[in-house]
Amino acid sequence: MTIHAQPVPATPTIDDIRAAAKRIEGLARRTPLLESAALNGKFGARLLFKPEVLQRTGSFKFRGAYNKISSLTEAERARGVVAFSSGNHAQGVAAAAELFGIRAVIVMPADAPAIKADNVRAMGAEIVPYDRYRDDREAVARPYVEQGMALVKPFDDPLIVAGQGTVGLEIAEEAAAMGVRLDAVVTPCGGGGLMAGIATAIKALSPDTQIWGGEPENFDDTRRSLAAGSRLAADPSATSICDALMSPMPGELTFAINRRLVAGVAAVPEAAIVAAMRDAAAHLKLIVEPGGAAGFAALSSGEIDLAGKTIAIVLSGGNVDLKIFAALVGGARQ
Repeated sequence: MTIHAQPVPATPTIDDIRAAAKRIEGLARRTPLLESAALNGKFGARLLFKPEVLQRTGSFKFRGAYNKISSLTEAERARGVVAFSSGNHAQGVAAAAELFGIRAVIVMPADAPAIKADNVRAMGAEIVPYDRYRDDREAVARPYVEQGMALVKPFDDPLIVAGQGTVGLEIAEEAAAMGVRLDAVVTPCGGGGLMAGIATAIKALSPDTQIWGGEPENFDDTRRSLAAGSRLAADPSATSICDALMSPMPGELTFAINRRLVAGVAAVPEAAIVAAMRDAAAHLKLIVEPGGAAGFAALSSGEIDLAGKTIAIVLSGGNVDLKIFAALVGGARQ
C-alpha cells in the first residue's frame, strides 16, 4: 500500500461542517469570543479572539479527530487508528480514541514537546517516535495501515477539515449573536486544515469576510504555494519555535480549498510570534503556544487592513512546556 497515492478527497461543504458540529456537540467545548479594550487600542481595530487553547486537549484538533473517528464503521474502529503528528493532532486522536475505547498509535517526532507526548500517553495511546529531519512519517505509519488500522490524517481529509470548520461555524454564529459583522478572520496555518475549514464555513455564511493565515517565516510553504499557484514544500532543514506548524507541505485538499477562498497568508518572524504570546498572556490571561499565536502575530505584518475593522483571531492551541513559555514570554523584548 502507498499512502501517498490517493485521490484528492471530496471538498467538504457547510452542510458537512454542520453535521460535524452535531457529532462533537457536548464533547468539544464551544469556545467564546473574547475581547480586550487594550488590544483594540493597540491595533486600532476591534479584535475578537477565539481561544481554542481552552478546547478539550488544549487545541482545536479534537474537533477534526473526533469527527473522523466517529465516522468510521464499528469494524474499522475495532481495528484501531494510527496518526502522525507533532503533538496537537496526536492529542486530539488520543482523546477521541479513548472516548471510543479503541487502540491508537501515534507517530510523533522524537523532539516533540514533552507536554504533548506526556498527554498522549496519559490518554492511553502508543507513541512511535521518528526523526522529523531524516524519516518519512507516512512511511513510519504505513505498516500499521497495512495491518488494518484506520489512518487519521492531520489535515488532508474532508472529515478532518469539516471538523476544524466547526471553529468557523461557531465564530460566525457568535459574531451574529453579538450583532457584529466580521471584516476578516485570521488563523494560524500549518498544513492548512484549520484555515480551509474556517474558510469554508465563513465564506458560506459571510461571503464578504476575508480569511487570512499566519505562518512562521521559516515554514511559509502555504504563502509561497498560493503565490506560485501550486504546492511547494518547506525547507526540510528549517526549524521553528512553532512545532505545531512545521508541516512539510500544504495538503492537496487543503490547498485546493485555500487557494480559492483565502485572501492571503502572512509570514511572520518569531519575534512577532513571541510578542503575540506576550500580549495574549498580559491582556487575555491565556497561555498560547507559539504556533497557536501565529494568526495573532500576522496582525503586525502590515498585510492585513486593520484600521477600524472588526477581526476574529483564532488562538489555535496552548500546549507548550511552561519552562519554554516562561523563557519566551519572560525574555528580553526585541
